[in-house]
Parts: sequence; C-alpha cells; structure tokens
Amino acid sequence: MNPIRVVVWGENVHEHKNPKVGAIYPDGMHQAIAGGVKKLLPAAEVGTATLQEPDHGLTAERLAQTDVLIWWGHMAHDKVEDCVVDRVQKRVLEGMGLIVLHSGHYSKVFKRLLGTSCSLTWREADERERLWVCNPGHPIARGIDRCFELPREEMYGEPFGIPSPDEQVFISWFEGGEVFRSGCCWHRGNGRIFYFRPGHETYPTYHDKNVQRVIANAVEWARPQGQWVDACPNVKVPMEPIGRPRG
Repeated sequence: MNPIRVVVWGENVHEHKNPKVGAIYPDGMHQAIAGGVKKLLPAAEVGTATLQEPDHGLTAERLAQTDVLIWWGHMAHDKVEDCVVDRVQKRVLEGMGLIVLHSGHYSKVFKRLLGTSCSLTWREADERERLWVCNPGHPIARGIDRCFELPREEMYGEPFGIPSPDEQVFISWFEGGEVFRSGCCWHRGNGRIFYFRPGHETYPTYHDKNVQRVIANAVEWARPQGQWVDACPNVKVPMEPIGRPRG
C-alpha cells in the first residue's frame, strides 16, 4: 500500500498574536499536529500549509496529491478564499479524507460540506474534559481506553448544529456539566470526514498522546477508499440495443 499523503492546514494566526500560544507551539500549531502524525505514522508523507501562503498552500496540484487534509482554523475563517473552499470540497467528493479540528467547526470548508450552521455553545474556564469512547470497535478509537481526560480545555456544549453523524466515536463531558458530540464521522461523495473537538490554542492539547493517537487513527481511517470523478457525460451510444422486441 502506498504511503498516506497528509497535509496539515493551520491558520497560523494565534501563534503570532498571542505569546501564550507561541510559547506552547513555538513552531506553530500545524507543525505540532504534523509532528504527532509523523511520530505515529512514520511511513506517511506529512506536510503543512498555512493561510498566509499563496492559495493558502492548497493549490489544485497539491490537493490532487493529498490523501488526507487536516484543518485547524479559528480567527480567520472569513479570510479563506472561496475558490480554495471549492477545491477542497471537490477533492473530498472525489475521495480525499478531511479531518476538522476544534474551532474548525465554523470553517467555510466544514460548513460547506455538512450544509448546516455547525453552531454550538462554549466557555473558556480551564475545565477538565473527559472524552468517552462511544464505539470501542471503531478504527479511530484503536489504542484508546474507555475514556481519557484533558486537565484543561475550552468547553463546547450542545446543541451542536450538525447533521446526525454517520458514526459517533467520542462524546465529551466537561467539569461544568455540559456534554458534547466530540468525535463524529460523515461520508460525503467518496470522501470521509472526521470532526474531533479538542484543541483550543491556549492549551497544550496537541502534545497529548491520546489526542495524537486519535488524529493518527483518523488519518488512516480517512484515507481514500477509491476515486470518484465528477462528470456528467451524455452517453449517446447505449450498451445494448434500445427498442428490441420484448416478450
């Protein structure tokens, strides 16, 4: 089997505006996420792209060579060009996997593919988060105990404005009492989509071994299962004669 080709897309804004974020992720959040994937999937080809690059680092040529795209965004959702969103949507429908992290729930890409508001409730209060495995037999839950905890995270709460997931892998409980569907899978066209909730920028979440394991598992799950080409040809010549006697 060919190596999985992964691109980690990061907004790369908080790291330069907030010294606290820069101290936790000195090379950028995208590099920390990519590092976790490389560590757990050493055969994968892992690269990064950021908002500041031409075409946000996601040219048609690069997306054509990408098996799984990981997306983290927050402050600059509106800065992402619609033409890039179009490209990503097209590639997901063709078969590219998409993993959307944390505040990427409000990204243009995620909302476009899910077709809903993707809204939620939130609170930033240094709360403990416990992530429960809903489906221990799912490939994304491989190597994860029945639950794991993050000592401090931002709270996301229900209702979460998403279509009902095709598969639910994790649900989160927070110290303040809220719960949230924190690990959800969908299929769009020939592509697979996984949303994973943890990852607020002011916490070292992407250094956590369980979070890294979930993302690496999701990369393997989301890799293309085949290729679907978006075409609508006029097939003028039938495979069999039309109008032949029936009886």
